[in-house]
Amino acid sequence: MNASRWTRFSTALLVTGLLTATAALASPGEPFAGRWALTIPGGHAGWLEIKAENGWYDGSMLWGWGSVLPLASVTIADGVLTVTRVHEVERKDAAGQVVRQQQLTETITARVEGDKLKLTRTAPREDGSGFVSEEFTGFRIPPLPPAPDLQRVHFGEPITLFNGRDLSGWHLLEPNAENGWAAEGGVLVNHAIEPSEGGESHRHFGNLRTDATFSDFRLTLEVNVPAKSNSGVYLRGIYEVQVLDSYGHPVDSHNMGALYSRITPSVAAEKPAGEWQTLDITLVDRHVTVILNGTTIIDNQPVLGCTGGAMTSDESLPGPIYLQGDHGTVSFRNLVLRPVVK
Repeated sequence: MNASRWTRFSTALLVTGLLTATAALASPGEPFAGRWALTIPGGHAGWLEIKAENGWYDGSMLWGWGSVLPLASVTIADGVLTVTRVHEVERKDAAGQVVRQQQLTETITARVEGDKLKLTRTAPREDGSGFVSEEFTGFRIPPLPPAPDLQRVHFGEPITLFNGRDLSGWHLLEPNAENGWAAEGGVLVNHAIEPSEGGESHRHFGNLRTDATFSDFRLTLEVNVPAKSNSGVYLRGIYEVQVLDSYGHPVDSHNMGALYSRITPSVAAEKPAGEWQTLDITLVDRHVTVILNGTTIIDNQPVLGCTGGAMTSDESLPGPIYLQGDHGTVSFRNLVLRPVVK
């Protein structure tokens, strides 16, 4: 075999080896790759994304509340996905003072059955007295549709969600929660009790939702958030548009007008605490537009999944508008929704 033929033969062997190695990495992960809607233990909404990129597996997860966070590890072998999550717990002394933070690692394994996931979570108890093991389920989230042409979307007649006089058309999301909501002078107010100077934690009042449910729509409202307070507007009970006193802060996916932990505003457009602010929110085909105080801060961006505190992870379902009341004092007025007319 001459040198030229040997070079070609060697190159072919090398390419074949690389392709085989790549296939060996990619093939086991293909059933798991993508985004998954989860119903986690307790019936709460969760979300999982698995990616195969740059020669390794990676992933992110939303566990009921809070933010979408990267997984500590992702491993796929013998048809089983294994991921680990790490979170901190507080260790307190007899007086209730935090003495240190301790990291706990929990493991989640999953198998694919068609477009369904069967998962098991194993985690140490926070007091160190053994482990808990829980089973839960998920399903593959359908691919995102193209961004809609909002100029061609037709909206129906406006629906006034709040009559200014009472809570007709609304009820607490959690039936047994304490109600801090009231209609006062044409304004829908949540009176949360803030922490006292002695450090006593505030009472957690319930979240408020519309009786009616909706699919795609345009929602306009005014909101007034006091200093250091926090609330949110949930679209279909699935996606939270953040309401927060974040004036003067750099843009962040947890600030005013953001799609919480998912979409960062392109520009900071919030007003100082205590001032009325306008939100103009459009949700069509799993794409969201947010106009805050007349400035477009999210422009027809795709939504990859539910946000923390969602009522469900199933993005195909209609749902209510719900207002977060368990974080802080907040006021709303002029809530008007126009549903998309197909």
